[in-house]
Amino acid sequence: MGVENLTSVTEFILEGLSSHRKTQILLFIAILLVYSFTVLGNLMIIVLVQVDPHLHSPMYLFLSNLSSLEICFVTCTLPQMLAHLLAGNGAISFARCATQMYIATCLGSVECFLLGVMAYDRYLAICHPLLYALAMGSWRPLQLALASWTSGFFLASISMTSTLLLPFCGPNHIDHFFCEAPLMLKLACANTRVNKHIISVVASIILVVPLSVILASYGLILSSVLRMRSAAGRHKAFSTCASHLLVVTMFYGTITFMYMIPQSAVNHDNDKQVAVFYIVVTPLLNPIIYTLRNKDIHTAAARLLRRVLNKKTQAMTSCRIRPRWLSGS
Repeated sequence: MGVENLTSVTEFILEGLSSHRKTQILLFIAILLVYSFTVLGNLMIIVLVQVDPHLHSPMYLFLSNLSSLEICFVTCTLPQMLAHLLAGNGAISFARCATQMYIATCLGSVECFLLGVMAYDRYLAICHPLLYALAMGSWRPLQLALASWTSGFFLASISMTSTLLLPFCGPNHIDHFFCEAPLMLKLACANTRVNKHIISVVASIILVVPLSVILASYGLILSSVLRMRSAAGRHKAFSTCASHLLVVTMFYGTITFMYMIPQSAVNHDNDKQVAVFYIVVTPLLNPIIYTLRNKDIHTAAARLLRRVLNKKTQAMTSCRIRPRWLSGS
């Protein structure tokens, strides 16, 4: 009851990236394009993995999960941002702000665990190819993907609950373009020392555990690749892992900056720039990075395109070749 009486804030005001109207319109156009390409790019990966039997492998199952996650992530953040840019007003209700913060944090946590699982999958495929089919057979990939989603939502729920139980009765202006836990804590009308500790511990688990798996996996992969006698084999292994490492570096670098570095040591203008990178840029680059040098994806896309063109050609041919009695002559 005490919390309910103290929580008098019904809405927050997001300051956004800019207060200049012309800049807001330009940002709206740019982010709308980014959002559209992000959804289409990740959706293309999901469709290719689903329709092409050659891509029915653990590696591409995890990749389609990552693409689904990215679509959900940008959809829970960017449409609201676009609405604020178009309206020139960053007002958002308390309930919507809390929902956005919860979903975005959960999805970001899931991505951490999913990237760890993908690194473990590459380690098994490259270092233990003979055991790979057994280790990743049957339902194991689905179990690992489900474990990533469950762990991410469970751990993120702990830190978000500790934040949302705080009373908010004073300032309601957030110097950001979306609702994020570290900035919400500053507006609480209570001592947030315990809550900050909870968030730090949970963030450490979410970041450090998968990152340890990633570093260990790629350390073993590097050691194994360097021992390969075949130059072609080394090139293929490095090519397969390079895209994953690039995604991991971008994602973990920005998240660590936001959640692990003490906020007192951070310039708050940099918070927005870093957030733009992992909320807007990274989801757009993921499908590009994973497909740019991936021959399997290129081949699957070519097969799908040929199939669509063949069906279209057959349909046009069947329309042209009609019985004379149907044409009325």
